[in-house]
Amino acid sequence: MDINLIELWAHMGLPVRCVVVLLTLQAIASVAVVLDRAVVLYLSASRAQAFAETAKPAMLASDHAQVLARVTAAKTNHLSDYLEAALRTFSARRGAGDAPERAAELARRALERKADVVDRDLNRGMNILASTGSTAPFVGLLGTVLGIMHAFKLIAATGSGGIGTIGSAIGEALVVTGYGLVVAIPAVLAFNWLSNKITNYESSMLNAGSELLDMLETGSAAVAAAADEAAERHVARTTSQVTAT
Repeated sequence: MDINLIELWAHMGLPVRCVVVLLTLQAIASVAVVLDRAVVLYLSASRAQAFAETAKPAMLASDHAQVLARVTAAKTNHLSDYLEAALRTFSARRGAGDAPERAAELARRALERKADVVDRDLNRGMNILASTGSTAPFVGLLGTVLGIMHAFKLIAATGSGGIGTIGSAIGEALVVTGYGLVVAIPAVLAFNWLSNKITNYESSMLNAGSELLDMLETGSAAVAAAADEAAERHVARTTSQVTAT
């Protein structure tokens, strides 16, 4: 059976047309979100990989100034922005005279705050997909109900309930239900796919942030140990001098 969509649209009542327009807007918004998030994730992941390869030697050498220079030179991506928050906080607090342990703790807090910002940015627009997937079938069902009501009005107006009178109206109602499902199913699949991609990307960033904190804290411990050793040597030297005197 051929379905002439233009003819169906021409015979639809105004309420059903409004439902079709709403579903179309939801479909367009969902496609826009999928394309936007897919491009953002692809560009950010590829740039993050390039940044990690260039910054890794400086990171292993605990050369924070060089890592920050790599961050500035890198193209915009979520990983470099995420790690920059910790490095700049650590460097600023050390420059202000804070103890290494205190600076590392403040860097950890900065990472936690930045993680929330990154999560909101990566999930921007995902609520549109979730809402479309959950509501589009019911919006289509609403169109079905309105189409059947339109069929009853035709029966009342013509005084006849034959298939020739209400057949087109019933067909319009069923098409709207199908349209709602066509909009909802891809939205749900796209939401699950993007959510998985975002979760994996965020997990990689959190791991990188954890490794950075380990390096900062290890460096802080080494600095503290060296300071303690120097203090012990100074005390021992002073004690020996006093004893000799």
